Amino acid sequence: MSFGVAAAPAVQLIGSCTSGTNASIAPTDHCVAQAGNDGISSVIWSPTANHLVSTNWDGGVRCWEVQESGGRSELCRKLRVNHENGSPVLDCAFSPDGSTVFSVGADKAVRMWNLAQSPPNNIPQQIGAHDQPIKSVAFLPSTNMIVSGGWDNMLKFWDARQQNPVGTLQLPDKCYDLDVRDSLMVVACAGRHIITYNVQGQPQEHQRKESPLKFQSRCVAAFPDATGYAVGSIEGRVGIQYVAKVAGKESFAFKCHRQDANVYAVNCICFHNQFGTFATVGADGIVNFWDKDNKQRLKGFPAIHRTITCASFSAQGNMFAYSSSYDWSKGSTHYAPGTPNELWVHSVVEDEIKPKGKKTTSYR
Repeated sequence: MSFGVAAAPAVQLIGSCTSGTNASIAPTDHCVAQAGNDGISSVIWSPTANHLVSTNWDGGVRCWEVQESGGRSELCRKLRVNHENGSPVLDCAFSPDGSTVFSVGADKAVRMWNLAQSPPNNIPQQIGAHDQPIKSVAFLPSTNMIVSGGWDNMLKFWDARQQNPVGTLQLPDKCYDLDVRDSLMVVACAGRHIITYNVQGQPQEHQRKESPLKFQSRCVAAFPDATGYAVGSIEGRVGIQYVAKVAGKESFAFKCHRQDANVYAVNCICFHNQFGTFATVGADGIVNFWDKDNKQRLKGFPAIHRTITCASFSAQGNMFAYSSSYDWSKGSTHYAPGTPNELWVHSVVEDEIKPKGKKTTSYR
């Protein structure tokens, strides 16, 4: 099928770095300066402040801060650190207090960066390691542990005060993505495996199942209320799955990021904390806002001229960051050397993201 709490005030952002038609999803979006020299792999907002962090294939982890000036807001570059030997960085996560960023990547290391300090040689402290590159990382608030998922088919749990993992769990295949909300952790693996865990205390596997989608999983995101998750695939589809019975709610899947006979990967799914609605971004260069409860598309933005690799809503929900960067979905033959890698911030207005209520018509 297809989809046919008050929000924080919209932020007026200033500045840009790309001109021309279809550079961003809205003409007033702000292009963040110095977003990197290679593909943008992840972007995340601090849970406590207007700090934005991105990771790149050029080995960098970058942080910007939204600064108020004359009634307007501007994103100013704050700091940058690098993984060792410029190894690609694939994901990052904040600590709940917003003071620390954890990052992982192709150097097989789990690294920790205190934003108030400059690490030696500008390389964040290593607190853990895998035998293969690490694809995803998250923080477990209930136990103050960090979890990392690698291409070595392992989940590892870390206490930042020691080098050895405090626990490990075997995965059925490579980790492609993971997410944590409260006591729910969901992991998407190669082979279309999806595993959910209860991480309230010692992590316990809750359910292991095959993805409801027919092709390779690309991204996964837990619902803000931790009752389920959304999974996106390379086939331009999203699956909405509940981990337990919820009155009036059923799991389903829908098509998206498709144009005529062309099918595009869903590269990232991110939820809005206040409304529980969500965004998908894809290899078609399109951003969509959705309401899973009423099965509606709330907003479809015009396509930009490059693929969108990742996205994130700010903690207040009034800013939406997204990347404009090649995602390699068509291989090296379609890569144009010198293609910009840009990070944009969209000021979210309530009408774009707030549920509109159930429609009476059917959906395709």
